[in-house]
Amino acid sequence: MEDVLDEVVSSEDLKRFERVYHEQLHAANVTQEAQFEYAWCLVRSKYSADIRKGIVLLEDLYINHDNGKRDCLYYLAIGNARIKEYSKALSYVRAFLQIEPGNEQVQQLERLIKKKMEKEGLYGIAVMGTLVVAVGIVVGLGLAIVKKT
Repeated sequence: MEDVLDEVVSSEDLKRFERVYHEQLHAANVTQEAQFEYAWCLVRSKYSADIRKGIVLLEDLYINHDNGKRDCLYYLAIGNARIKEYSKALSYVRAFLQIEPGNEQVQQLERLIKKKMEKEGLYGIAVMGTLVVAVGIVVGLGLAIVKKT
């Protein structure tokens, strides 16, 4: 399950779905399917700008169409988790679980997102600890210099 946040779309698939989406956009007749497939590829891109673009397209589908809401929620959670917007990702997971409380795949995704949050939270604490030690050293050196004079 952990690979779902690391999975990257092939450039061929991204180009193919992008071409279809843009052809339909140019003709002012974008189907839900074309928009979803392009957004699905974008949230699996290795570039955060693409992921954000995919999130916007999925949000539009979720808000403006009745079909495919659960799939939109799932990939909105993945997209937001991939750009480290964990709170948003969890809100989409919880919205999905309101629709399908027993969905094991989404429950696993929720656990994975929480695990990533904890890991990065601990990393933040470690950085803060390092800063506190560094400040302590500077203050200590300053006091030692003052005592010498």
